[in-house]
Amino acid sequence: MSDFKRFLVTAALPYANGPVHIGHLAGVYIPADIYTRYLRQNGKDVLFICGSDEHGVPITLKARAEGITPQDVVNTYHRINKEAFREFGIAFDIYHRTSAPIHHETASAFFRKMYDQGDFIEKTSEQFFDEEHQQFLADRYITGTCPHCGNERAYGDQCEKCGTSLSPMDLKNPKSMLSGNPPVLRETRHWYLPLDKHEPWLRQWILEDHTEWRANVYGQCKSWLDQGLQPRAVSRDLDWGVPVPVEGAAGKVLYVWFDAPIGYISATKELTPDWEKYWKSEDSRMIHFIGKDNIVFHCIIFPAMLKAHGEFILPDNVPANEFLNLENDKISTSRNWAVWLHEYLEEFAGKQDVLRYVLTANAPEAKDNDFTWKDFQTRNNNELVAVLGNFINRTLVLTQKYYNGVCPATGTITDYDKSALNEIPAIRTRVEQSLEAFRIREALNEAMGLARLGNKYLAETEPWKLIKTDTARVETILNISLQITANISALLEPFLPFSMNQVRTWLNIGSLPWSSIGSQNLISAGHQMIPPGLLFEKIEDSQVEFQVNKLHETKKTNEAREAGLPEAKAAVSYDDFSRMDIRIATILEAERVPKTQKLMKLRVDTGIDVRTVISGIAEHFEPEQIIGKQITLLANLEPRTIKGIESRGMILLAEDNLGRLIFVSPDTAIQNGSIVK
Repeated sequence: MSDFKRFLVTAALPYANGPVHIGHLAGVYIPADIYTRYLRQNGKDVLFICGSDEHGVPITLKARAEGITPQDVVNTYHRINKEAFREFGIAFDIYHRTSAPIHHETASAFFRKMYDQGDFIEKTSEQFFDEEHQQFLADRYITGTCPHCGNERAYGDQCEKCGTSLSPMDLKNPKSMLSGNPPVLRETRHWYLPLDKHEPWLRQWILEDHTEWRANVYGQCKSWLDQGLQPRAVSRDLDWGVPVPVEGAAGKVLYVWFDAPIGYISATKELTPDWEKYWKSEDSRMIHFIGKDNIVFHCIIFPAMLKAHGEFILPDNVPANEFLNLENDKISTSRNWAVWLHEYLEEFAGKQDVLRYVLTANAPEAKDNDFTWKDFQTRNNNELVAVLGNFINRTLVLTQKYYNGVCPATGTITDYDKSALNEIPAIRTRVEQSLEAFRIREALNEAMGLARLGNKYLAETEPWKLIKTDTARVETILNISLQITANISALLEPFLPFSMNQVRTWLNIGSLPWSSIGSQNLISAGHQMIPPGLLFEKIEDSQVEFQVNKLHETKKTNEAREAGLPEAKAAVSYDDFSRMDIRIATILEAERVPKTQKLMKLRVDTGIDVRTVISGIAEHFEPEQIIGKQITLLANLEPRTIKGIESRGMILLAEDNLGRLIFVSPDTAIQNGSIVK
């Protein structure tokens, strides 16, 4: 760490098409925040860069589905996520937007310099085109049948049922999501980054020069390199994004994978006029925190872009985490299977550090891990409350009780006291080693070792017993316990910033630099402290049950959607429902309406009259099959004239996911006119 004058830490830009969830936090933002807080506590010059990725197809798809503009979508989620990150304590120096003018200028200039240097190749290829909408279709705008599992709703880039990566050409029976029509192939021109030309130096830089990278990162990069790199398109046909700054490129934008990482540069430019020293000086260290789905972009493609441009440093490390699952199921934004950060902050107000702790202790650093609400409760109650909170509370409460909150002086220091105090710098060293190697989960466990040491020290010295016989010894014990407490407040600061700030408030001290950890005199004899409260509270079973039930309801909704069932409509008032006159009636006569395919004319006995009803059931039933059948009728629907025939009412039927209609009928014969309630 001492070889670099400054640090540039980036966290993957979250898509502004939805809220941030615990998978994002565990995979990227918490480890990045812990590391940058550690650097700052060491007095390092560090910038922590992030922002919203506001371009790309997922944004336009969401806008289309909701009937709003892409800008409306990104404005909403940028605001939600920026505020949620702030409240959660993710201490970015800037939270940028790739829709900002400074980003468009930076990305355009970056592309143009590479273009002028001849770093791209230009190719014409065939791409699916929607003739009705006169638009080329991005991969996600095409659906069809997966050739691997038969899922009829697979996208042009991936089947979300079996997880297989696809191309639009792989799909059977492809259809445009814009018109629903089969697309046609048309030629289109695009620019490509020839990654194959960069392969030799990338192989040396990654496989030889960065063997210290995490095994998952190194392994995925090696796999890509061993397969042989291929040219990759840097532009696409779309109307949302950074326009390609080349004459004759109307209707084309920079591909989001090319555009988004340049957002780190534009964010730094927006933050400081000295941005170049962080991006262009060899004595600056750049570190990308990402999830495993971004490895190829940050370890191969973005470095190739930076190298080709010619003015930028390359990342020194790219700590990428695996995925976090939720209750043994893959987190999914589209299925609403997630714990959303903004909802957590509302439902567990003031408990930011509990989630930070649980997600760090269970971080998916080497393999996919699972978050469960039961484990959340267990770790809070058995570790934060029973270990960390217990030690700090006992120390401060006993000091208040025996010495009115004034730190006592030490007397004779025993060998046991010395061994406890000497363990503090040893723990600090182990935490440092883990953090420097980006083993954040291990670092937290080592740091919690100091709380376990404190509990053991109090349990074995038993000051509550000695106070009756040896007050001088109790003074020493509590002084040492207070030194351990102050050291904990510094050691756990990167991990649990809200709680450690509270501890320092009770201790009546300011922030402590990392270099102070190990000191045996952080709290001076005679120092006055403030009466403490509880640092952590138990999570009750009812709180966990509420969260689990929320997920169960989500699962039911997903099952209904997968079965082809429509979502529930908006609520209606009881008064609105009570105005509907729904009765049992019997079909007396039935005949098809001439010159129509779907309509059937029915004469029905409602118990109060005999009336004519026109119903769109002719493709599902033969007239002679339904004569004499009892059905359910909305009797007070306003009359309508259909094909010259007045229809008075609506027959109620159920439709399954295959489009079959079934009459809603009583199980046994009942008097016509009976009210359905």
